[in-house]
Amino acid sequence: MSALAGANLAWLLGVVIVFAIDVTALIVIPRDRKPTAAMAWLLLILLVPVIGVVLFLLIGNFRLPRRRRDTQAQIDAQLRAAAADAPRADTAHWPRWLQRVAEQNETLTALPALAGNTASLLPDYQASIDAMATAIEHAERFVHVEFYIVAWDDTTRGFFAALEAAVARGVTVRLLADHISSRKIPGAKQTFAELDRIGVQWSWMLPVEPFKGRYQRPDLRNHRKLVVVDDEVAFMGSQNLVARHYDSPKNMKRSLQWQDLMARVTGPIVTQIDTVFRTDWRLETGEDLFDERVSFARPARADAAASLACQLVPSGPGYATENNLRLFLSMIHGATERVIITSPYFVPDEAMVYAITTACERGLDVQLFVSEVGDQGLVYHAQRSYYETLLRAGVRIFLYPAPYILHAKHFSIDDDLAVIGSSNMDIRSFSLNMEISLLVRGAEFADAMRAVEQGYRDAGRELTLDEWLREPRKATFLDGLARLTSALN
Repeated sequence: MSALAGANLAWLLGVVIVFAIDVTALIVIPRDRKPTAAMAWLLLILLVPVIGVVLFLLIGNFRLPRRRRDTQAQIDAQLRAAAADAPRADTAHWPRWLQRVAEQNETLTALPALAGNTASLLPDYQASIDAMATAIEHAERFVHVEFYIVAWDDTTRGFFAALEAAVARGVTVRLLADHISSRKIPGAKQTFAELDRIGVQWSWMLPVEPFKGRYQRPDLRNHRKLVVVDDEVAFMGSQNLVARHYDSPKNMKRSLQWQDLMARVTGPIVTQIDTVFRTDWRLETGEDLFDERVSFARPARADAAASLACQLVPSGPGYATENNLRLFLSMIHGATERVIITSPYFVPDEAMVYAITTACERGLDVQLFVSEVGDQGLVYHAQRSYYETLLRAGVRIFLYPAPYILHAKHFSIDDDLAVIGSSNMDIRSFSLNMEISLLVRGAEFADAMRAVEQGYRDAGRELTLDEWLREPRKATFLDGLARLTSALN
C-alpha cells in the first residue's frame, strides 16, 4: 500500500470513528440529563472528541452506584414508618404555600417538619469548634461526627482532645470524612493516625479506591458537616473541621481566611440530623446503626424556648432528584417581601436564575452576598458571569472583603423563614454533592440571621451595575468560558 493510500485510509478511519462517537453521544448523553448539561457535554465531545469521551467516561455518570441508591431507598422506607410517631409541627396555620413546601420535603426525604426545637447561630470560626468540643465533653452515650474535611491542627486540637476524653469515658465515637478532600489536606496521615490512637471509629466517605472495589464518579463528594451528641444537641452548617486557612501554603501566602456559619440545635430535629449520619455510616461501612432505634419520638421537655419548627432536607446523587434545589426554588417562589442569599460559590442553573430575577420583578428586595475574591478560579469566574444579569434585574450584590472567603451557606425569606446548611447555590451542590439543609420557621431565628447578614454589609461593599460594566473584556471573557464548563454534570 502506498503512503498516500495509507494516509487516506487513516483519514477515513478517523472520520468514521469521530462520526460514530458523535452519533453515540447524541443518543446517550441527553438521556435523563438537563438540556444545559447535555449541550455542554455534546459541545465538548464535538470539539475535542477523544478528550471529551475520556472525561465523560470518568465523570459523566452523575448518580451513585445502584447499591447505594437502593440502600438509601430502604432507609427512607424505614423513616416513613417511624414518622408516624414524630412530634410534627402544627402547619395548619402556616401559609398554604409553605405547607406545600413541607409536604414536598417530606415526600422527597421521608423527614417531616418537627416542632419544639431551639437553634442559635455561631458565626465565630474558633468559637464554633470550641462549642462543639464543649458539647462532646458532656457526651454520655455517643458522638457522631461527619465533615467534608477533617484535619488535626492547632485550631481543632481541642476538638480532638474532647473526642479522646469521650472515648476514655466509654462513649462511642464515630467519624466520617470525605476521602478525596480530607486526604488532600497537609498532614492527613497524622490526622487519621491520631483518630486511630485515641480509639475513634472512623471511615472514609465516597472512597475512590478501585483496587479495593470501592469506586464511583470521583467528583461525587459528601459535602455534609455535622456533629451529634447523645441525641441531645447537634451542630451543622458550612464549616469544616480544619484551620481557617485550611492548612494550605497557597492560602497562607494569599492570607486567605474562611468565614463560616454554624447552627447549634436542640429538640427533635437532632434525631433527624443523626439519621443522616446513620444513613451515611451504613452506606460506607455496612453497619446498620438503625438496629439501635428508628424513632423520631422524644420525651417531652419543659423548655419554653423550644418554639422553632425545623425540617432537615438531605440531598445528593443518592436521591432521585435535587432535593435542595427544589427546596430553594419553592422558598424563593413563595417569598412575598425579601430574599437574602449567602453563597460562596454561586453558579445557579437556569431555573434558579429565573426564580431570583422573577422575585425582583415581583417587587421583592433580593440581595446576594458573595466573596470579593475567590479560592477556586473556574468557579469564581463562572459566578461572575451571572452578575450583569442579576444586577440588571435589580438584585443587590454585596462583596465580602478580601482576604476573607465568605464560605457561609444560608438564605432568609421574609420575616420568619431561613435555611442554613452545607449546600452552595451552584450546580455542583444541586446535582453532585451530598448536602444537608435545615429549614427553620421562627422570627427569632430569622432575626439572628438578619444580624449576621448586616455584619456582612458592614464589612463589605455593594457592587453596582455601573462598576460592573467597567470590567475589562478579558475578565468577562474568562467568566463566560468558565460558565460553559460549570454545566458539565
